Amino acid sequence: MAAGSYDVLVLGEVLVEVHADAPLREAADGTAARISYSGDALNAAAAAAAAGARTALLAVVGEDELSVPLLRRAAELGVDVSHVHRAPHPNGAYLLSADTDGEREFVYWRTRSAGSTLSPAHVEAWRELLTGAGALITGGIAGALSPTSREAVLEAARTVHGAGGHVTYDPNFRPRLTGRAGARSLLAAMAPLTGLLKTSCPADALALVDTDDPLTAAARYRALGARAVAVTAGAGRVLLDEGARAAYHAVPVNPDPVDATGAGDCFTGTATARLALGDPLPEAVAHGVAAASLSVSGRGGTGRVPSFAQTAALAATLAPPTPLPPRPPLPPATSPPASSPAAARTGADH
Repeated sequence: MAAGSYDVLVLGEVLVEVHADAPLREAADGTAARISYSGDALNAAAAAAAAGARTALLAVVGEDELSVPLLRRAAELGVDVSHVHRAPHPNGAYLLSADTDGEREFVYWRTRSAGSTLSPAHVEAWRELLTGAGALITGGIAGALSPTSREAVLEAARTVHGAGGHVTYDPNFRPRLTGRAGARSLLAAMAPLTGLLKTSCPADALALVDTDDPLTAAARYRALGARAVAVTAGAGRVLLDEGARAAYHAVPVNPDPVDATGAGDCFTGTATARLALGDPLPEAVAHGVAAASLSVSGRGGTGRVPSFAQTAALAATLAPPTPLPPRPPLPPATSPPASSPAAARTGADH
């Protein structure tokens, strides 16, 4: 694809995924495991491509042997990897155990990974792509990998926003990777650049905006500058707050669940792709909800990436969103509350 021809660019981290066949605390010598490829950026990019968007991955991968199948897998999923940079560092990886009830355990290896070397210099190399793109997806995980990666996330978002493109941001708070203060600071800088902020409640909301109520969380994110907010509020619903109106979208139950890893990224990639292709926001969110539900039938972050035909067919069966009554105007935007000393970094995500 030529520069400037992308509907969706995804900036962030790709990871080697090792899926264990037993709970991690019970993993014994000889426990079977399966290698695949994931990370929030790859998961979202795969979903965006499946939803019909011309999609490219903006990332840094290693120069080790696993980089070859990793990039091959991304290309198989319809993602353009021709702009990915290399670094003489190992690829990040994680060990995962999950069950059909949604219980998941993770152990990460990220220290000095190739992904953590993402920097503003990379963004400068991608500037023409960013100024011509319809939308950018990025998130708090990439922003927490290193100081240079944080600046790259901000610079990429500023570039797309300044060129009139759409930015989707997922704070994706990970306490083993960053402290609350750092995540809140990045959120405050990113929110005014964001057309759609996708987040979770209570996990993200408690850490970042001090509430376990989805409506309150959405209002606080919008007060920081986000134009629209999608809040995953438990297994059965997603709140979409557009400011003038808010509604709950029901999440269809998957009758054959296997693993919920990457379902939120699938939502993000699908919804952003459909926005870039011209869908109204509520319709794009409905497609995102349907794709996320279908995705949990697969194992791992990219174990099942539904086709858009499958996503659209399920979305057509969904009940209309449940509208909420109008609310008073928002107070002036403020920075997120300062975190207490106890909420500082809880440990590196190795």
